[in-house]
Amino acid sequence: MDEVEVVVAHSERATLRVGDVFLKVDADQARMDVEVEAMSLAPVPTPEVLWRKPPVLAIAALPGATLGRLGGPSTGTPAAWAAAGAAIRKLHDAPLPPRPGRAGRSSVALAAELDDECESLVRNGLLPSDLVTRNRRVAEGAFRPWAPVFTHGDLQIAHVFVDGDEVTGIIDWSEAGQGDALYDLATFTLGHEEHLDDVIAGYGTGIDVDLDVIHAWWSLRGLLAVRWLIEHGFDPFAPGCEVDVLRSRM
Repeated sequence: MDEVEVVVAHSERATLRVGDVFLKVDADQARMDVEVEAMSLAPVPTPEVLWRKPPVLAIAALPGATLGRLGGPSTGTPAAWAAAGAAIRKLHDAPLPPRPGRAGRSSVALAAELDDECESLVRNGLLPSDLVTRNRRVAEGAFRPWAPVFTHGDLQIAHVFVDGDEVTGIIDWSEAGQGDALYDLATFTLGHEEHLDDVIAGYGTGIDVDLDVIHAWWSLRGLLAVRWLIEHGFDPFAPGCEVDVLRSRM
């Protein structure tokens, strides 16, 4: 019998691996509906859906390995990062999905959430005020007009699989929908700034890739994530993770 591996687990959802099958358990069926729909629409490789019996979704494992993880070394070549950039561009050029995703939140809503989070981080002593103030200022660069594209919405490098220099699949589509292209690019390169040029080279031209906006999304994502990560048993203070990304903006 195959062993059960806990891939990730917290109060909102859990993912288990049993042999070549991933079992995703999510009490939010609307979120699972988005994931299944997005995988059916995305013009990039995605896992095969084997079966679904709420609250469980079973998908097939992908060949290859991820490009790395936040806080760890990159395991991919520059060509693999460029291939990932090309795959992201193919997604962004696809017809729009029917609804907004996580990358499509309005600037007004994000600014209000960011203000509340920054105040909480300082009040509770989670981060020093100068670090929060500086990154809050940088984050404002993300608040500008943008044309919606088909976004993944949670495009961490741990969600992109490659075999050699070929992208074999992208997982975890529950936050997908219409959104800001640079949100995806920033999420993908978070903590791995050294590969940003490779990703942009693969991504190509036609959509304005403003580096200041990508930097702004790094700060914004970090500020919004720190408290949630701590409350759900993760460590944003680990080397190379969210707090180090925030410090890099100082």
